[in-house]
Amino acid sequence: MDTIFHKIISREIPADIVYEDEHLIAFRDIGPQAPVHVLFVPKQTIPSLDAAKPEHAELIGRLALAAAEYAREEGFAEDGYRVVMNCNAHGGQTVFQLHLHLLAGAQLGGFGIPR
Repeated sequence: MDTIFHKIISREIPADIVYEDEHLIAFRDIGPQAPVHVLFVPKQTIPSLDAAKPEHAELIGRLALAAAEYAREEGFAEDGYRVVMNCNAHGGQTVFQLHLHLLAGAQLGGFGIPR
């Protein structure tokens, strides 16, 4: 795969990286939807949540736990935050590498109400 996220992981393009370990990388979204909008991305290629397999369960869990730890470290966990994974085109996914959005820093509007 050769998505923008893969290019960030390989340092081919710059990003405002806020967290990295051997399994994942996290960086600020360039088009934030909230005052805090950070993307948590596994370094292993998984195109979408739908493409994930049982052996990816631990890695997907690491994304969620890293997001929660980041929220605590940055001081907005107590007020609250949202994590979102979009899946495939109709789910709003635009970069086809699994990733988790962490949104925080303000009161977020309602979610999940059909239009």
